[in-house]
Amino acid sequence: MNREKVIFAFFIVLALTLNFGFFIGETSNPNHHNVYELFAALVASLICTVLKFGDRTHVGAMMLATSLVADLQLVAAAVIWGYAAQVGGGVDEMILASVVSLSGGALMANILSVVLLVVETVLVRR
Repeated sequence: MNREKVIFAFFIVLALTLNFGFFIGETSNPNHHNVYELFAALVASLICTVLKFGDRTHVGAMMLATSLVADLQLVAAAVIWGYAAQVGGGVDEMILASVVSLSGGALMANILSVVLLVVETVLVRR
């Protein structure tokens, strides 16, 4: 068993599950979406991006692209939430819906990244 591959797969799946945990729930209910879970999803996604920089294959380039998309959307969601909470009038339903929608886009990118990881694993086994 290759320890590097295990750590790589661990962080990819962790980013997906943390993002899913934040995304799931009623869109307009702030009790269903924890800001710390969004932060954890963002950190895990950034770690995934750093781990994907070394791969020089075509599948690796696709995985890096999906990770960059997830990072961009999670950073935008965090900035919107932080601005609304600190500068704006607070996090209302409209702001929360925007944050959850951006998280949903990042979730789709993370799902694609996991699918690409499985495809790459199947191709390596053959």
